[in-house]
Order: sequence, then C-alpha cells, then structure tokens
Amino acid sequence: MAILSFRKHSLRNRDDKRTAASELTLRQSIYPLCLVTVLFFLWGFSYGLLDTLNKHFQNTLDISKARSSGLQAAYFGAYPLASLGHANWILRNFGYKAVFIWGLCLYGLGSLIAWPCLVHRSFGGFCAAIFVIGNGLGSLETAANPYLAVCGPPRYSEIRINLAQAFNAVGTVVAPVLGSYVFFKQVGDNADAIKNVQWVYLAIACFVFLLAVVFYFSTIPEITDADMMFQAQATHVGVAEKPFRKQYRLFHAAFAQFCYTGAQIAIASYFINYAVDTRDNTSSATGAIYLAVAQGCFAVGRFSGSFFMHFVKPRWVFLAYLSCVIIFNSAATTQRQNTGIALLSLTLFFESVCFPTILALGIRGIGRHTKRGSGWIVAGVSGGAAVPPILGATADAKGTGTAMVVPVCFMVAAWSYAVAVNFVPAYRDPADKTGAATIGIENADHESGNHDDSEEEAHNGVGVSEETAV
Repeated sequence: MAILSFRKHSLRNRDDKRTAASELTLRQSIYPLCLVTVLFFLWGFSYGLLDTLNKHFQNTLDISKARSSGLQAAYFGAYPLASLGHANWILRNFGYKAVFIWGLCLYGLGSLIAWPCLVHRSFGGFCAAIFVIGNGLGSLETAANPYLAVCGPPRYSEIRINLAQAFNAVGTVVAPVLGSYVFFKQVGDNADAIKNVQWVYLAIACFVFLLAVVFYFSTIPEITDADMMFQAQATHVGVAEKPFRKQYRLFHAAFAQFCYTGAQIAIASYFINYAVDTRDNTSSATGAIYLAVAQGCFAVGRFSGSFFMHFVKPRWVFLAYLSCVIIFNSAATTQRQNTGIALLSLTLFFESVCFPTILALGIRGIGRHTKRGSGWIVAGVSGGAAVPPILGATADAKGTGTAMVVPVCFMVAAWSYAVAVNFVPAYRDPADKTGAATIGIENADHESGNHDDSEEEAHNGVGVSEETAV
C-alpha cells in the first residue's frame, strides 16, 4: 500500500458508513499518527514564540502587561470560532484530512500577514495576524486531537495523545531558546529584535503550505461517526445512545478544559514577568531561558505521564498530576527568587498531561457525537483568551508573584473534573470500559493474513456490510 498517492483525491467522506478504520491496529496507525504529530510541534512552536514575544512587546512598544495579553486574547479567542464553527463544520461534512489542509492554509496565511506587521512594529496588526493563525491552529487542534484519540486501539488513546503532545511541548521549548539566543541576544529589546522574528514567520508560511500539499497526497484513514458508534457499542458504554444535549460528562470536560487551559496559558504568558519581578538582576532574555527550562520540564512531564499510563489508569495519573499543579502553583505565589522559579517550573511539569487527558477522557464512549463533542472540548482552549488578561491586570496592580493566585483558582475549578472521573460512576465507568476494549488488539493477531486488505479498506474509506456493523 502506498503512503503517498498522486491520483485525484476526494476530500468528502460519508459519516454514516462504517469502515475498517474503526478497528485499526497499532501497525496500521503508525504513518497517519506520525504525520499528524508534526502538527503538534508546529503549534507548540507558535505558542512558545508567542509567550516570548509577549514580554518583549511590553519592552519595545512600552505597553502594559494587561494590553500585551491582547496577543493571547487574539490567539486563543479564535479557537471557538474554529472548533465550534468553520473547522467543526468541515470535519463533520468532509473529514479529518480536509480540516488538516484547511488549518495549515490558515496558519500559512496568518504567518504571511505577520511579516509586514513585525517590520512596521504594528502591535494591532500583529494581533490580527495572530487571530488568523489562531483560527488555523484551532482548526488543526479540532481535528488532530480527536484523530489521535480514535486512530488506533481505544485502549491506548490517552497514551497516543500524550506522546504526540510531548512533541508539542518540544516546540514550546525550542521557541523561547530561539528567542533568547538568536533574536534578542545581541540586540536586546530594541526594534531590530522584533524585526528579526519576521523571517521565522516567513519560514513557517513556506513550510506549512508544503505540509498541506503532503497531507493532500497522503493516504490516511478517515474515522467516521459510524466507526465511533461501533466502538461505543462494542464496549457496551451505553452513553453513546443519548442525544448530544445530555452528554453531561462532555460538557464538564469542556468546562475543565476552559479553566485548565486558561490557567496554563496565563502562567506561561507571564512566566518571564514572574522571573524578572521576583528574582534580582534578571533580564527578559534571562527570563526567556528560565521559561525554556520550565517548558523543558513540561515536555519531560508529558513523556513521564505517557510512561506511567502504561501501568496506571490514565484517570489516576491525571488526578495526581493536576493535584500537584495546584500545590506547586499555590506555593509559587508566596515564594520569590530561585525558589519561586523552581516551584513554577514544577507546576509546568505536572501541567503536562492535563490537556490531552481531559480531551481523551471527555470523548470516550460518546460514539457518533465524537467529532462534535471534541469541538466543544477544544473550544475550551478559549480560556487562554480569558484568564491571562485577569492575571495581567492583577499583576499591574499587585505584582506578578501575587497575581499567580489567579491561575490557582482556575486550576481548582478544573480539578472538579479530575475528581469526578475517578470517583463518580457515571464518569468513571465509560472511561474504564473503553480503556479495557480489545478493538484493534485482537485484530493484530490475524493481521499477517489480512493486513493488506484491511489496511487498504481503512485508507480508502470502504464501508463494511450491515451484518458486520451490528
């Protein structure tokens, strides 16, 4: 079977027809998962670069912490427009591949718009460019996160998505390092430093347009609503039969995602400010280095969380990590100097598994509602537009160290979902039943004889018979 096909491709897929993609084995899912994982690095890099630019815009353009949060508001405010609007519509009417291509094109367009805005030091113009980029990345997240969760054996969905998100974390490490040692090392916080960033966005535009072409010609399996309904019925979850408005677990997960992501973005966005304000003789460039170290802890946390999930149920790992986030974040509000930075870095370490695990647990067992439901959870990323301005305004009034109490409050709200998914049967049982499924694992035992036929069927979206679907 060819990985790339240069024949004419159709981007429209029928969601009411079951395909062999619902029973993909680990081997069959390797290529599409690797291709989609590249996207995670891209938006991790974009997000990490935004955190670095936040502080330098404050210095070069002489704007307040609250106003600089306009970058986060533009970036994450675009997410619900994508995940509940245009990207979700494309996902439900055309499929995953179409959304990947659409998101990459928007990302490239926004990067091209950012180029002249950086040259002319237009903060408003750059916020507009970031809004377009946010729509592109929001589209990618709308498709990529649920795709990783459902492409392959359901038992390993949390592990797959956490491993892929680890490469997202690598991107958030590379961006502040690049900012510290390339853009702002020699020229500090003057206008030339901001202009240097233009070349990064031009390179991003070229790369993502090329990647969109690769996605168009790649043969990747399309997982339909009928496929997800089959998985829900095979695991006897039951909740998939309920109408969308009664998927209360899903809406709680979306609320938790809003609170958690808002707090995470707020901490990362003002990490450099925290280092500069609470540690003596610390410049913005030095603060960016500390941010890179903290983001490195975040990346390590994702790999460690994926490792623990091999031996402990993901819901327990999630509860333990989020509890530690609250503990260390609370401690960082009272400490200063190196101790405070170390505590905030540990906060990022334990934040690592929360976002992908909330999404993976939230869509477990909801069957035909998976695509629509994942859009609601991804829309929770819009918390990144709401919480940073609150923290920024508090930091202007009380100092960044004290202002870190703001994300603590939102983390506690998100913690309610971690408690529910571990101790409330209506939450816990669907997660455990799906986690115990043998779909895609038992198939692997027979893969040697039927591999070519089943894989071709999965990639071409060929429907199976009604007898098989029952």
